[in-house]
Amino acid sequence: MTSTTALPDQKKVGMVSLGCPKALVDSERILTRLRADGYAMSPDYAGADVVLVNTCGFLDSAKEESLAAIGEAIAENGRVIVTGCMGEEADAIRAAHPQVLAVTGAHQYEQVVDAVHTHAPPSQGPFVDLIPQPSEQDIKLTPRHYSYLKISEGCNHSCAFCIIPQLRGKLASRRVDAVLREAEKLVAAGTRELLVISQDTSAYGVDTRHEARSWKDREVRAHMTDLARELGQLRTVDDQAPWVRLHYVYPYPHVDAVIPLMAEGLLTPYLDIPFQHASPNVLRAMKRPANEAKVLERLKNWREVCPEIAIRSSFVVGFPGETEADFEYLLEWLEEAQLDRVGAFRFEPVEGAAANDLPDPVPEALKEERYARLMEVTERISAAKLAAKVGSTIPVIIDEVGEPDEDGDTGATGRSQADAPEIDGQVFLRNVSDNLLAGQVISVLVEDADAHDLFGVPA
Repeated sequence: MTSTTALPDQKKVGMVSLGCPKALVDSERILTRLRADGYAMSPDYAGADVVLVNTCGFLDSAKEESLAAIGEAIAENGRVIVTGCMGEEADAIRAAHPQVLAVTGAHQYEQVVDAVHTHAPPSQGPFVDLIPQPSEQDIKLTPRHYSYLKISEGCNHSCAFCIIPQLRGKLASRRVDAVLREAEKLVAAGTRELLVISQDTSAYGVDTRHEARSWKDREVRAHMTDLARELGQLRTVDDQAPWVRLHYVYPYPHVDAVIPLMAEGLLTPYLDIPFQHASPNVLRAMKRPANEAKVLERLKNWREVCPEIAIRSSFVVGFPGETEADFEYLLEWLEEAQLDRVGAFRFEPVEGAAANDLPDPVPEALKEERYARLMEVTERISAAKLAAKVGSTIPVIIDEVGEPDEDGDTGATGRSQADAPEIDGQVFLRNVSDNLLAGQVISVLVEDADAHDLFGVPA
């Protein structure tokens, strides 16, 4: 057993990370760089020499949450550096919290690190050079058994309700060999599930003209299909294929090519597709890409190729100009599409979005009524789909193992291949082995289900 000794005068950094998984990856990279520069991480406000708040600025409600988090950090610690998407609105942040030490924008890693160096200079003790470098041992803010793999930054679309291009810029894809190298390292370190993320996963490599790079003595293009195929070749230390889950996939035609990879077992049979709506009128007003695709026909074809595929999506209700006929069209579309997982959001104006200037805003009460109707439909569909799994045996990845109860029965919580962490359902297990560990994938007999979750026992 090895022991660790703190460096002389070693500075500590606290982190509050808000927003989406892409922002979480940014937080991991910032902390990894800071640790390589000699900093330690503080789990609380009290022990930190400086606190970083990685903000979200996608919606006005998210901005309010970010400002509240900054205020809490100032009240608890007093020395706060702000970064992330809302960092683009430095004036608004300083108007609300003039005490902040520095403000930087999204994925501006060097500026964040420079600000920390300025306001909490790193230790210059004799052992600083012995600290692991980022390439050797990155900091993770997720459990050890799953990891987010960010393949690109920014977005080339101009959706009327979104300001991501203003916050994070145009599409900038990472080199495919760099992505694969990171994925290989994560799997070697214990990752059992890779969650591929970006603003637009389907567009990966468009900006580099799908530049090819050498990987494992072969040329691999920076293209979603090629990347997915290579990720499916990875193996864990015990020679198991990790789950590879694709998020933020726009339904471009080439998405059809990844479905056979799921059928072959190279990819987790799961697609996260942000449809946002189904009515052609609303999609045109949203300026959504690929809104003319025959999505229902493609969904049918995907299920014929890979019957196990689970499709999740999110929808916006109450977009300006959305009529009752548009909303009824969406409900009928959902009945036919039979999506496995659905999230819904009430339209919310965000400063700088083109949708704010559209006519015929939907009253808040009507938004709420439509939201409730949509959720009623999607919950009924979900309940029926999950009920159909009762009696079957499915693979489940374990997220957490509980303590034995008074009868000595140990429970656990996991997820099926249809469930991404934090956003989808769970599988609740009874009577699991005492030596079961988080990250293991086991076979589970499904005994019961509700509208969102499954219940079972190890098979």
